[in-house]
Parts: sequence; C-alpha cells; structure tokens
Amino acid sequence: MATKKKAAGLTVKLVKSVIGSKKDQIATVESLGLRKIGDTSVQPDNEQTRGKINKVSHLVSIVESK
Repeated sequence: MATKKKAAGLTVKLVKSVIGSKKDQIATVESLGLRKIGDTSVQPDNEQTRGKINKVSHLVSIVESK
C-alpha cells in the first residue's frame, strides 16, 4: 500500500484583533480561516498563502509545519 506524503504547511495563528483594520485585511484574515484571537489554521505553503500572510503579518504569527 502506497503512503502519501503530507505536504509541508504553515500553521497560522491570529495574535491581534482585526478591529480597526482595513476591510481587505479583515477579508484576508477570514480567508486564512481565522476568526478570533488565538485561532490557528494550517495552510499550504505556496505563494498565494505567503502573500496573504505578508499582507496581514502584523496580525498573525507563523510556524512552519512538517
């Protein structure tokens, strides 16, 4: 039986509130699957995700998963 390799991902955690942020930043945080402070989400490690994280880097913290 073949084993599937788990793709490398990024664990993203919301560490600051989105209150007072721009609408596009709030939408970006929601698209990362984050709603409340302390929420975490595992996202694929690709250019689209890196761009989203770069846009809201002041609101989130990142941990590279293996």
